[in-house]
Amino acid sequence: VQLQASGGGLVQSGGSLRLSCAASDTTFSSYAMGWFRQAAGKEREFVASINWRGDSSEHADSVKGRFTISRNNAENTVYLQMNNLKPEDTAVYYCAARKQYGLLEGTPNYWGQGTQVTVSS
Repeated sequence: VQLQASGGGLVQSGGSLRLSCAASDTTFSSYAMGWFRQAAGKEREFVASINWRGDSSEHADSVKGRFTISRNNAENTVYLQMNNLKPEDTAVYYCAARKQYGLLEGTPNYWGQGTQVTVSS
C-alpha cells in the first residue's frame, strides 16, 4: 500500500494543524494505522495508532489530550488532529500501516514519506 501524508507546516505555539494520510489500497480497512515522528537528531517515536474500525486508539503520553487520531475508511484516509502545539512537537511526521485488525503493534509494514511540522515559540 502507498501512503501519502500531507498537512504539515509552520505554526505558532498553541496553534493547531491536521495531518492527513491517504492510502492507495482499497483494503485500507484491514490495516491498523499509526503516526510516528522524528525530530532532528532523535530517533523516530510513536505518536498514535488506531484500529481498523476506528473505535479503538492510543496516544503517546506526550501528546495525550492534545492530539487525536481518526480514520475514514470510505475515503482511505487517516488523520491526526494536533491542538495546542508546542515547540517540542517539531518533527517530521510519518504515517504508517500494518495489516492487522487491532491497534498498530510491532514494526509497520508500510510508511508514508513524511510531512514536516514546525512549531515556533
